[in-house]
Amino acid sequence: MSPVTGTVSAEQAGRRVEEILDRLAADGDERACAAAEELVRVLMDFYGAGLARTVELLARPPDAEPAEGRPPVPLAGLLGDELVSSLLVLHDLHPEDVPTRIARALRGVRHSLESAGYDESTGVLRLRLTGSTGCGCPSTQEVARQAAVEALGCFAPEVTAVELHPVTREPALLQIGAGPPGGGSAAGRAPATAT
Repeated sequence: MSPVTGTVSAEQAGRRVEEILDRLAADGDERACAAAEELVRVLMDFYGAGLARTVELLARPPDAEPAEGRPPVPLAGLLGDELVSSLLVLHDLHPEDVPTRIARALRGVRHSLESAGYDESTGVLRLRLTGSTGCGCPSTQEVARQAAVEALGCFAPEVTAVELHPVTREPALLQIGAGPPGGGSAAGRAPATAT
């Protein structure tokens, strides 16, 4: 561990991984050893992709000054990236709170959704449709819910379930004409007019 930062060096981590893999191999369980080696490869690929994306995002020229209440531009790019954001959340390093990350995830969903409440104790997020979902049929609504679930997996994995509540719509207004076609009224009276 580095005495300055309190972090493990790459060399120390590599040695520790090798020791653990050697212990598994010594036990003689080839399947467990192969699974552990695969796990190490998958994690290395995941972290390597996250670091590569971090470098790529930091190398981009800054767009402009950050708006009030928003993170600085390089950090905003990192927080808006699914891969980097998921790494930050995984290690409890993400600077945004859960509701902010939920809102960020929902902005990336092509369906018009808004949060109708999040219960931290159960992990249940209630969403409301705010716009048209095509035909309004249950399968279309399920597509919108599933899109939200996928986006939330990267930005807010604390959300364990998503409930979708359709928009309650006001009944359609009926247009009442001034009278029957032809300009006259059925009883010989002048047509009613709105005042």
